[in-house]
Amino acid sequence: MVRTHLSFLLLVFTLSNGAFMVDSAIGVNWGTISSHKLSPSVVVELMRENKIGKVKLFDADPTVLKALMGSGIEVMVGIPNEMLALLSSSPAAADSWVAQNVSRYAVKNGVDIRYVAVGNEPFLTSYQGQFQSYVFPTMLNVQQSLARANLANYVKLVVPCNADAYESSSLPSQGSFRPELTQIMTQIVSFLNTDGSPFMVNIYPFLSLYGNTDFPQDYAFFGGSSHPVMDGPNVYYNAFDGNYDTLVSALNKIGYGQMPIVIGEVGWPSDGVSSANLTAARAFNQGLVNHILSNRGTPLRPGVPPADVYLFSLLDEEQKSVLPGNFERHWGIFSFDGQVKYSLNLGNGVLRNAKDVPYLPWRWCVADPSKDLSTVNNHIKLACSVADCTTLSYGGSCNTIGVKGNISYAFNSYYQLQKQDSKSCDFDGLGMVTFLDPSMGDCRFLVGVSDSRGSRTKGGSFREVFMTVLLLLFLRLLV
Repeated sequence: MVRTHLSFLLLVFTLSNGAFMVDSAIGVNWGTISSHKLSPSVVVELMRENKIGKVKLFDADPTVLKALMGSGIEVMVGIPNEMLALLSSSPAAADSWVAQNVSRYAVKNGVDIRYVAVGNEPFLTSYQGQFQSYVFPTMLNVQQSLARANLANYVKLVVPCNADAYESSSLPSQGSFRPELTQIMTQIVSFLNTDGSPFMVNIYPFLSLYGNTDFPQDYAFFGGSSHPVMDGPNVYYNAFDGNYDTLVSALNKIGYGQMPIVIGEVGWPSDGVSSANLTAARAFNQGLVNHILSNRGTPLRPGVPPADVYLFSLLDEEQKSVLPGNFERHWGIFSFDGQVKYSLNLGNGVLRNAKDVPYLPWRWCVADPSKDLSTVNNHIKLACSVADCTTLSYGGSCNTIGVKGNISYAFNSYYQLQKQDSKSCDFDGLGMVTFLDPSMGDCRFLVGVSDSRGSRTKGGSFREVFMTVLLLLFLRLLV
C-alpha cells in the first residue's frame, strides 16, 4: 500500500544490550499508480517545500530518481515482488539491477539512496507463499552486489512486511510469527541484525476498524480509549502500540527483542467509505505524528519510538485496485495534484500546497440539463470502469450530490482522464463542457494535470477567463 521526514534528530536511545544513535523521522511513501501524475520534479519540490526528507518508493523509476538527484532527500528504492524469482536465482541479474538502479545514482549530487526494499509485503497471507522462497536468496544476492559496488556499508536492505506476518491470540505479549514463517523470519532477522538494518513493518489500524464491526473505534486513534487492552502490567490505549508491541514480542521469541523497527506504511484514507473521511484522516495522522515525536514509545519499548515512520501516502492514486475497498485510492495526505487535504503538522509547520501545478484548462464536463438522461446508465458504467468514481460510493464525499450530480461527476472524471479530449464529453449528446466549477460542498470535481510543466497553472489564460465571464452573463440572461 502507505507509501515526510523532518531534518532533525529526535532521539538517542539505549537498549538493554546495546546503544543506538537513531534519526527518528516521519517519512512518506510515494506511489505512482495514477493517470493524473504530477511531474516528478513538482513532487520533489513539494517534499522539499514541506521539509520532507525521507521517501519510500515501490520501485526504481528512473524519471523519479532523476528528479531526486541533488535534492538531499533520503531515498528507499524497491524491488517489486515480481522480480524476486529472477534476482534470487541469478547473481548476474542482481549485479545488473544494482548497477542500473543504485550505483548509477550514487554519484556527486546524485540520489541519496539509503535502503533497498526487497519485495513489498512478500509474506502476505493472500499470496499463499508465492514469493516466500525467493526473499532470502534475493537478499543474499543483492547484498553481494552492493558489496561489489562498494555500497554495502551505506545502502542497507529491508523487507517490508505486512502485520499479518505475526499473530497473537489476544495480547501483545503473546505475539509470535506465523508458524510457517518462523524459520525464514529467523534467517532474515539474523541477516538484518548482522547488516545493521532494521525490521520493517506496515501497520494499519484503519483496516482493523474497517474489517471488524466489533473493533472499538476510539482504540484505532490516539486520543485514549474506553476499551483499553490490559496485558499484565501494561495497558494499551491505541491499536498502533498494541500491534507494534505484538511484533516486539514476536522478535523477542526468536531472540531479537532489541531489533530496531521501522514503520514502512501507516496512515488513514480520507474518502471512499464512511470511516474514511477528512476528519478521521487528520485525527489519526496528526495523532500518530504527535505520538511519535513525543518519544513516549510503547509499553514494551518505553521512550523508544520507531526508528522511522513512513506515512502512507504522499499523494492519492486513483488507479489503484479497489478490491480491498474504495478507500484504496484516497490514502494521500495530499490530493493527486499536490493540494493539502487537511491541516497537518509533521513537526515543522503545517503542510503547504504544491506550486506551479500544470493544470489542464479550467473546464469540466457535466450532464446537459436540457437532455433526457433516462438512457445514461451505460455511459456512467463506461466512464466509471476506467475513471475514478469511488467518491460517489456510500460514505464517500460525493455520495449526497443527487442523481444528476452523480452523472456529471462520472462524465467529468472520464473527461479529465482523457485529458479533456472534446469527444470524451459527448456521451451521445448527453454531456456538455462548462467553465463553471460544478463542485458541491466537500465534493470536488477535479481538473486534470498535464504531462508537461508547460501547461496552465491555476487561473487559466485570459481568453478562458473572458469566455467564462461571457458564459456567466449568458446563463443569467436565460434565467
